[in-house]
Amino acid sequence: MTIALILVFLALGAIAVLSPYRVRRLPWPTDPPDARDDVARAVSSLRDLEFARAAGTIAPADYARLRGTLESGAFNRAPADARAPAPVRTLLIAALIASVAAAVATVTLPREAGDRAPGAPVTGSVPSGPSLASLEARAKASPRDIPTQLALADEYAQEGRARDAIATYQAVLALDKDSVAALDGLALILVQSNENDGALVALDRVLALRPRDPDALFLKGLALYKKQDWKGAVDVWTIYLDVGEFHPAADMVRPLYADARSRIGR
Repeated sequence: MTIALILVFLALGAIAVLSPYRVRRLPWPTDPPDARDDVARAVSSLRDLEFARAAGTIAPADYARLRGTLESGAFNRAPADARAPAPVRTLLIAALIASVAAAVATVTLPREAGDRAPGAPVTGSVPSGPSLASLEARAKASPRDIPTQLALADEYAQEGRARDAIATYQAVLALDKDSVAALDGLALILVQSNENDGALVALDRVLALRPRDPDALFLKGLALYKKQDWKGAVDVWTIYLDVGEFHPAADMVRPLYADARSRIGR
């Protein structure tokens, strides 16, 4: 019996030692995610964030923080997680490091949190996204990369470089004449520049593709309102407030919508 127990313990010990090194069948690797998808989603979110800022529904500090987070998430990709299990020694070392890190955090984090300004991040500022120069370099290296071109156009618009933004949006439209993001971005600049007729041309193209696109409905109503086409603005914004109830610009539109209705006696 004693020999049997010893053999069992030896077998268990051998399994524990050798298990990290046993051959495992790895699943067939999937296609890596396309970084351009993240950029496209970030561009769409940044445009929504810009509408929120224009409507005055977001504080400047929150706008800057969220913009930095979106840009960082789109362009600074985290390394892929390792699939192979770590040996026992590695796990023990990692546990020791984690314990030390937890001890340091326990001592220092309360002090840092206590000294921070109200509303400021506990661990400091949010890492910023790519610079304009970096986006320009990316766009120059990949002139047919539409998400990067859109990100560059949006950045130009943020910097007040309307001509460069318009040229970049037009370059995107030369690649994809039905790019809703480029048409919406172009229309936004034109409305801001009081080029309402040109904006309406771009927005009608969007609405021909997406009749209930909230960005296009918002901007078209705004262009018509600025042209003092009260009935047209009311008709468009009636649809907008139905489909875009939670759109970032909805709170800005409601008083303008009420004003336009009062002017036509509704």
